[in-house]
Amino acid sequence: MSKDSLVKGTLILALAALVARVLGVVQRIPLVYLIGDTGMATFGIAFNIYTPLLTIATAGIPSALSKLVAEKMELGQYAEADRIYQAAIRFAVIAGAFMTVLLIFLAPYYAEHVSKDPDATMSIRALAPALLLFPLIAMMRGYFQGRQMMMPNGMSQIVEQIARLVTGVGLAFLLLEMGKGHVWAIAGASFGGVMGSVGAILVLVWYMLRLRKADEREGIVRAARLNRKAGASSSFRSIYATIFRVSVPIVLFSMTVPLIYFVDSSTVISLLEDQVGNGSAKELLGILTGRAQSLAGIPIILAIALSQSVVPIVSSAYARKDMEQVRLQASKALQLSVITGLPIVLAIAIAARPINATLFPMDQFKFLVHENGNGIIAFLTVTALFQIVMQTCGSILMGMGEMRPLIYSVFIGLACKLAGGFVLARWFGIYGIIGATALCFVVMMALNLRVLRRKVDYVMFTPRRWAGLAVTTAVIVAVCLPLERFTHDWVTWFPDKINQLLNAAVVGGLACVLYPLLLMATRVYTKQDAAELPAPIRKLLGKFGRLTGRGK
Repeated sequence: MSKDSLVKGTLILALAALVARVLGVVQRIPLVYLIGDTGMATFGIAFNIYTPLLTIATAGIPSALSKLVAEKMELGQYAEADRIYQAAIRFAVIAGAFMTVLLIFLAPYYAEHVSKDPDATMSIRALAPALLLFPLIAMMRGYFQGRQMMMPNGMSQIVEQIARLVTGVGLAFLLLEMGKGHVWAIAGASFGGVMGSVGAILVLVWYMLRLRKADEREGIVRAARLNRKAGASSSFRSIYATIFRVSVPIVLFSMTVPLIYFVDSSTVISLLEDQVGNGSAKELLGILTGRAQSLAGIPIILAIALSQSVVPIVSSAYARKDMEQVRLQASKALQLSVITGLPIVLAIAIAARPINATLFPMDQFKFLVHENGNGIIAFLTVTALFQIVMQTCGSILMGMGEMRPLIYSVFIGLACKLAGGFVLARWFGIYGIIGATALCFVVMMALNLRVLRRKVDYVMFTPRRWAGLAVTTAVIVAVCLPLERFTHDWVTWFPDKINQLLNAAVVGGLACVLYPLLLMATRVYTKQDAAELPAPIRKLLGKFGRLTGRGK
């Protein structure tokens, strides 16, 4: 079980996360048909309170664990690395049990008095048992990241989503067929998260057994025993002190997006019901949580993969005082985050109308008249580009141990989100709430980049390459946006869902094909840049380069 480089590890995690994200979207499609957008609002409320509690239950320890294990393994302190892992597992067991009980007892109050949706009580309680296992899963994934082995994490994500999809949709369908009603069906869909946790932990345990055997063959286990005999392992008290010193800023940073979604789930109905009525406000929340958040989450897949891959690599380089390597890895990670995130943002935002109509029902709104979710999906997807850079830069700072600036950026960003949401919602409704999310990401991104610039002289792009990216974006928008309007008006030969699927495929596909061609034509990305990529991707980029006649 060899280590993965930044690019290889990122590709493994990105592919796995893409499959998992697609499965997550696939799960929501039948659920929207089964329980409607108001039911999806209830489903989203359950997940959006569960996610921050899961982040608290893990206390940022997985990322801290990844960083600390990478440092200890780099320095040959194998017993210390194993001791840190054991401490993390003990914390996960206790915290998971506590948070499960807390969520079960909090469910009625939160559902009735905060989210203003009493139906969410059962869904929240159905999901609560997942907190027993997911802290353990997070710790094991953090350990594998610290060992720079990304395949276990990727495979566990895929199995988790498959189990979640099959169980959630299956139970929702069966409970409706049995006449139990929508409240029970939504609870059944939520219980899919519990079965996802069972599938994920089984995969991780299998990989952990393989890793232990590999460690025995390579002498790491024997070296760890010698470390322990020499008194080279710390007490759990000192380990927890080190872990929490590192993890508290990490948990605050990691909670940014879950907290934003939690704020939306808690406030959208209250902020909008005086403007549009309670029914319309709940449907808008359902569109935001059930449609827009799932699609806007696709472009950030690579950023999350980069974040998980870059922390142990930067930590290892920083531990041996190799600042040139830190600079190179930081520059590479930021470049990859923008270059890989931008085309997906453009494709989804431009093709939001046919994607929405292909995946979700458009004729079930009981209260909304003019809003169908297209603009909400497009706008929230555009904000993802700022989130991508913010997360990647924050992860680099984590690897360097620069934790205090992360705390400041989180508090300032969330303050902008809260204040912006209350102010902008009065003028722009749901779009004002999304605008406040964008403001939060922009502020955090700017603060993180500023701190990173003080530490290392990274180069994201030269001015010429920024200009090339701007030209690439402008050309894609200028070509694909009119094409979307044309296909919407004229591609009407088949049943509506087939027409919309064709429209989405043509517009989104053209955006994704034009993007690498334009990158090569504007020399934003060259053969020298592509040389570090895996062979299959180099071949594909080489074909694009020959088509444009560029490459040097």
